[in-house]
Amino acid sequence: MENILKAWLVDNAVTVDNKEDKILLPETAGNATLPDIYRLMKAEDTGLREETIRHVTDLFQRVVTRLVLSGYQVNTGLFYATPQLRGVVEQGKWNPEKNSIYVSITQGKQLREAIAKTRVQILGEKTHGMYIAGSEDAATRAGDGSCTPGRNYVLNGRMLKVMGTDPEVGITLTPESGTPIKLSADMIAVNNPSQLIILLPADLAKGTYELKVTTQFAGGGKALKTPRSVSKLITVNDGDGTTDEPENPFG
Repeated sequence: MENILKAWLVDNAVTVDNKEDKILLPETAGNATLPDIYRLMKAEDTGLREETIRHVTDLFQRVVTRLVLSGYQVNTGLFYATPQLRGVVEQGKWNPEKNSIYVSITQGKQLREAIAKTRVQILGEKTHGMYIAGSEDAATRAGDGSCTPGRNYVLNGRMLKVMGTDPEVGITLTPESGTPIKLSADMIAVNNPSQLIILLPADLAKGTYELKVTTQFAGGGKALKTPRSVSKLITVNDGDGTTDEPENPFG
């Protein structure tokens, strides 16, 4: 079955002087979590009960995690997972405060084949509204949504400037399970309509977060009566954006 990825034409926030320079912004279809995946798998009419699907998925995740953190370069077909170590080692000793473990994940054959069969449908030019067109981890230069605690994170887009008196205005990080973390004003290093540079908390735990920007900024010196928001998912994993495909350890 052919996949269709819908996208909007938007201004390239990196080349602000060239108004003819456009990039494509995917039209978001929302967020999908494990319960959504379980439901869709069950809808395939495999005859499997949902508790069986949950058990197999949990088992798969545990086994892959154990293999990666035992030194294997894991090829699932969907993705490659490779363990990496970060930080300068002093006196030949591991120091958790200066050294860390992370896992580099890149697309595998199954995803590449699906990408080749995916058609992009351009919906037109998105000239109004608020959106995030791209992001970058200042520590690793990765633009895949991965980020590093205690380092700057860059958001490019439109109408992103954080301003207004409503209590909801600001930038929050919400983990998959837990309480939203609201960044203080001094953690916003650059606050422009087309670019935000924020400092991520140094003690931010690894995992997936919803990064939400809420503002009353409307442009032209005007303010909205009601705040509006835009969000994206980020992954705190100390990733380095490596794209080299490791050798399949299972032959």
